Amino acid sequence: MAYVIAEPCINTKDTACVDACPVDCIHPKKDEPGHAEAAQLYINPAECIDCGACVPVCPVTAIFALDELPEKWKEYAEINAKYYA
Repeated sequence: MAYVIAEPCINTKDTACVDACPVDCIHPKKDEPGHAEAAQLYINPAECIDCGACVPVCPVTAIFALDELPEKWKEYAEINAKYYA
């Protein structure tokens, strides 16, 4: 199970989660190409180790465990995965 970044991150892109992630699976970072154009940040489901370190630091409560993702934001699991496809 991976974590998913959902709608509250759109146009926020606070990178506290990036700094908290021990495996560097949240992108795009501020210094990476595409950060300015990206609507939100994304968690790579293949690299996420399910540690949850990103959850408490998110200022907009946008990060959820896949099995706790609110129904209204279920499509964000696919949105995160497609970013890395």
